This record gives sequence, C-alpha cells and structure tokens, in this order.
Amino acid sequence: MVLEATMICIDNSEWMRNGDYSPSRFQAQADAVNLICGAKTQSNPENTVGVLTMAGKSVRVLVTPTSDLGKILACMHGLEIGGEMNLAAGIQVAQLALKHRQNKKQQQRIIVLAGSPIKHEKKTLEMIGRKLKKNSVALDIINFGEEDESKTEKLESLLAAVNNNDTSHIVHVPAGPNALSDVLISTPIFTGDGEGGSGFAAAAAAAAAGGVSGYDFGVDPNLDPELALALRVSMEEERARQEAAAKKAAEDAAKQEKGGEQAGSQEASSQDATMTERASVSTSEAENKTTDFMDDDSALLQQALAMSMDDPAVGHNVKDSDMSEASPDDPELALALQLSVADSTKDNASQSDASKLLADQSFVSSVLASLPGVDPNDPSVKDLLASMQNQSEPKNDDKPSNEEKK
Repeated sequence: MVLEATMICIDNSEWMRNGDYSPSRFQAQADAVNLICGAKTQSNPENTVGVLTMAGKSVRVLVTPTSDLGKILACMHGLEIGGEMNLAAGIQVAQLALKHRQNKKQQQRIIVLAGSPIKHEKKTLEMIGRKLKKNSVALDIINFGEEDESKTEKLESLLAAVNNNDTSHIVHVPAGPNALSDVLISTPIFTGDGEGGSGFAAAAAAAAAGGVSGYDFGVDPNLDPELALALRVSMEEERARQEAAAKKAAEDAAKQEKGGEQAGSQEASSQDATMTERASVSTSEAENKTTDFMDDDSALLQQALAMSMDDPAVGHNVKDSDMSEASPDDPELALALQLSVADSTKDNASQSDASKLLADQSFVSSVLASLPGVDPNDPSVKDLLASMQNQSEPKNDDKPSNEEKK
C-alpha cells in the first residue's frame, strides 16, 4: 500500500451551477471528492488528505492534510460558489501545503477537478508542471464540464510536464446519465498505480452498480479487518443465542409433557385412595350403626323381660331412674310418677294384709261359714285354703330380703 499525502483542489466557480451533471456540477464534484477521500484514507491508515478551493477572491485551504475523514467531509458543507477558477495558484498552494506535511516519508499527490475554462497560458502550466516533477509531486487531473479543445490541450501539456514514470493521470468525463463518481471509480485515480484497485473502490463500485459484494456483511476484511471481525463475532453470538433459546424451549416443552403425565397418574391414584377411604368409612359407620341397634335392641329386650317377670328390683330401679331424669325437666311428670309409686306401695301393703288374713284360719272359717251354700268342712275347700296359706308363706319370707335390698 502506498503511503501518500494528498491535496484535492476543488473548482467552486460560477460554472459549477450548471445542471449538465446530476444534480449539478458542484454536487457531482462534492460526491466524487467524498469518495476519493474515503479511498485514500482507507487504503492506508497513515494516509492524509487535504482540501482547498481554487475560485473566489483567493485560493482557500479548507483542511490541511489529515487522516480524520469526518473533518474532511465536514469541510465540504456550506461552500460558496462564485468567481473564476485560478488553476495555477491552486496547484502552487497545494504544493506548499504538501511541503509542510508532518510525515516526510509520505509521497505527495495533487488531485485537480477542473470544471470551468482555464485562462492561463500553456507555457505557464508547463512551467508549473516541471516544478512539480522536480519536487517529486504526482498530479491527477479530472476534466469535466466545459468541453473546450484549448482546455483539453492545456491540461494535456501540464500532465506531460509533471508526469514521471506514469505516476500522474488525467481523466476526461463527458456529461451524461452516469454520475461523476461512478465514472471515476474505475479510473487509476481510485485504483492507484497498477495495484489492481483498492478494496474501498471495489466496494464503492459494487454499491454504485446496485450489486452485492462477495464479502461477508458487505465488508472487505483486507480493507477493514477490525470491522469484519466485529461483525462476524456479533453474528456468531446471535446465532448461538438463538440456538440456546430454541434448545431451552424444546426442554421446557418436554418437561411440561412429563409433568402432565405424572399429574394424571397422581390424580388417578389420589382418586382411588379417596374412594377406598370413603368405602372404609361407610363400612365402619354401618358396622357402628348395626352394633348400636343391636345394643339398643338387647337393652329393650332385657327391660321387657324384667317387666314381664315383674322383677321388683328392676322395676324400682327403672322407676327411680325415670323419676330422677324426669323430675328436673318436668315437675308435673315427676309428681305423677310419685303418685303411681305411692299407689303401688299401697297395693303391696293391701296384698300383705290379705295374706295375713288368709293365714288366720279362724277368720277364714268364720268368713266361709257366713257365705250361703259354702261348707267350711268340705275337703275341697280345705285343700284350697291350705294351698293359699302355702303360697302366702314364701311371700312373707321374701319380704325381709326385699326390704333389705331397698
């Protein structure tokens, strides 16, 4: 790669207002300058580019040779158009600016864009050319705009005076549908001295033609390796992120399917367990109810048997319990129970008195004698009286035991 310091001379005369180049001569020239500055700075990081104007009151240096592309492009905005182009003064000022470059190892080059007529004599331009050749300064001339034979002849003689080993070039760009920058891309001004063309010029040519470059992401690794590497790393990270997201989504889906199956089995087992528990509970409740019914039935049966056998102890216990339970709740019921108990006591007393009277034989004989048609001495009557006495005696014997129990 060639290490160069370049000065670009811009034509900002009144002739730049013409519209034979789209959208105007001056705008087409500005686009070409931007491409040239980009190509020079991108071909070598140590290359520098400066810009000056040749029309107006005097030659004006907009930017001294620098590698800051942003600064170079910013100086193109707001330029005033007017006056006539002073080609000789512009070349001399450019040579002076290159003489004061910081890096003396840089080769010197001047690029002139001439879009208006040239008022200088042919000999003056040849003298300037020989001076440039003496100072090892290369010259590139872009002839566009006015198609004048005298202009073309003067520029050819200037190039012949400065040319040394074909380091200088001239390009004639006629007016037409093609943009000025598109025509210059394929010229030696962009491609250099037999280097086969720079990557920036190739990319610009592909973009201008509407095609797609053969490099990944549209960036030439030889032209900007850092940008190409950053783009490649970013693309790989994005691809890895997408693959990880897809893998995670697949795992989540598999987990959800497994979880659904486990949940179904757990629900089925829980339902079975619930049904078993309900069945056991219902069985136990039925058994408890059966035993309760059996207990109740047995109790009622025992009570009925006791009442049928006229067990006084059971009767009194039942009556006492009934009275104890009823007395606090219903006083009238308690009173009725007490009266019934008193009546039963009187009946028992009367029965005992009757048994005593039956035991008295003289009283029974007198009673039987008073009855009409009854013979006390009748054997059947005597047998009946004897049996009655025998029945009364065991009852009298049981009285003390019953009283003791009470």
